[in-house]
Amino acid sequence: MVADDVEFTAYVGTHLPRLRRLALLLCGDGHRADDVVQQAITRLYAHWRKANAADDRDAYVRAVLVRAFLNEHRRRWRLVRLVGYPAELPHRPSGRPDPETREVVWAALRRLPPRTRAVLVLRFVADRPVAEVASALRCSESNVKTLTARGLAAMRLMLGGAES
Repeated sequence: MVADDVEFTAYVGTHLPRLRRLALLLCGDGHRADDVVQQAITRLYAHWRKANAADDRDAYVRAVLVRAFLNEHRRRWRLVRLVGYPAELPHRPSGRPDPETREVVWAALRRLPPRTRAVLVLRFVADRPVAEVASALRCSESNVKTLTARGLAAMRLMLGGAES
């Protein structure tokens, strides 16, 4: 194994749970999330030297994952869905909402368009800045802000709140 392969394997081994969690939040389905993570890791391997040269390797990897999700969604190839409920969301040990609230929010998030869902997940779950989200989605910061505002307004409507 060359040094790049060893470093790549170590990086993926360390960051795989975080990548899968992000993919699960984007996809809403554990099997699709695994497919998206696999596509992202494959692309990352092919461009590992470029990832290492990036100012923020983690941001580069998140961008690869989000683009893999959006590309997979655009292809619209879908397998037969064998279950009618979403995969269990990963949870935080403290401050997690009750299961009913989590399911309602999850259902509303799944109804959003993929790009809007990606923006909301990156901004509010992954806690990434607007500039990084814009870079990951290859769009302007103002587009990220617009998608954020529209996505939050749509979520409020779906969840029975007032539109702002």
